[in-house]
Amino acid sequence: MASDSTSQTTNGPIRVLVVDDAVAVRRLMTMLFQSEPELELAGIAQDGLVALEKIGLLKPDIISLDLAMPNMDGLTMLREMRERGIDVPVIMFSTLTHHGAKETIEGLALGAADYVTKPTHYDNPMDALEAVRAELVPRIKAIVRAAQRSPESASAPAAAKGATAGSTSSAGSAGSAASSVQRSGKVEAIVIGSSTGGPNALAEVISRLPGNLRVPVLIAQHMPPVYTTYLAQRLDSLSALTVREAVDGEPLQSGTVYIAPGDHHLTLRPTAAGATVALTQSAPVNHCRPSVDVLFSSAAAIWGKQCLAIVLTGMGHDGRDGAVELHGLGAQVLVQDEATSVVWGMPGAVHDAGVADEVLPIDKIAAAAVRLTAVGSGFRRSAPAAPSTTSPDASPAAGGTNGAGVPRAVPKGVPSSVTTGG
Repeated sequence: MASDSTSQTTNGPIRVLVVDDAVAVRRLMTMLFQSEPELELAGIAQDGLVALEKIGLLKPDIISLDLAMPNMDGLTMLREMRERGIDVPVIMFSTLTHHGAKETIEGLALGAADYVTKPTHYDNPMDALEAVRAELVPRIKAIVRAAQRSPESASAPAAAKGATAGSTSSAGSAGSAASSVQRSGKVEAIVIGSSTGGPNALAEVISRLPGNLRVPVLIAQHMPPVYTTYLAQRLDSLSALTVREAVDGEPLQSGTVYIAPGDHHLTLRPTAAGATVALTQSAPVNHCRPSVDVLFSSAAAIWGKQCLAIVLTGMGHDGRDGAVELHGLGAQVLVQDEATSVVWGMPGAVHDAGVADEVLPIDKIAAAAVRLTAVGSGFRRSAPAAPSTTSPDASPAAGGTNGAGVPRAVPKGVPSSVTTGG
């Protein structure tokens, strides 16, 4: 059914279907696409019901979707698209409010590729247009290019450079320089960076980490304030670990996941007992705050080679320089592969820098992290596991195992048959 509704266009302008009930927004988007030679307005729909009818007729490459609409809202439309097998990428057009942030996180869980926030506080319409252009156009281009890749071409760059899943990367001067550095088997912390597609990738990874993880996990996900609050709540509901937004001055604890609050860099301050959180609002790095590079560099100063770095899907190259720094000290670096990334910008940049020790599909990253932190060998089940009824590409769920045989963590409050043993 997906093939009936997904554009087959690989050449020519990118066709965008705009779904929004606000006349002003539709006018703004029309002006935007008329001024972008690589984009084309495929059509306009004022609500989800009309949009679902038009997708099959217009065959857009991507959809810009408002969430608050009459008749059928954006979240209901996303559910309908999933039910019908419509796999056209969706970018949500959201508001910087608590309600908008909560709906956006839910929309990402329902399959939306990314989101941009609606321009506010602009008296001049042209200023609003340029604000939308800067945020929306690069995302449209990156997401559509990734979606139109064939499975064969998706794996070609890694294969051509000799970095397959589980392999050690030696490409590039950074990798060659660090090749003589001995890698430590002891990991004291895990640091993760992500951007476009990151919330769902993080859900895959965090939901699979065991509740007895003996190290803290720190995450820099490119998101504005409020949004990171709801992201932390969603991940906490999926995880056996405690997941929360980081608070300035709090000491790091094993088995806790700390998410950088929107508009704050997550850095660390050394203490006699370990480290504490140090949130800053210093200048954005790589146009981002929080920045992955800032987190990785701070982690390098605290743990050096005893830190595990993971770079997940995202646009740009944030995290590359920090990964090079960590790798040069002897730390292990894992990156998500191109085939499972929404955009292979950030992980691809780390790979191209020659410092990716392993290039892995998203469902194998947690197992690798468990292996490298020496957790997981003591798992045993008190009773045989029931046959799984979950498809391989389903959303994270309690129980079961991942593709590498590591038990999927059971969220807090859910009875578990998994126990730890010596």
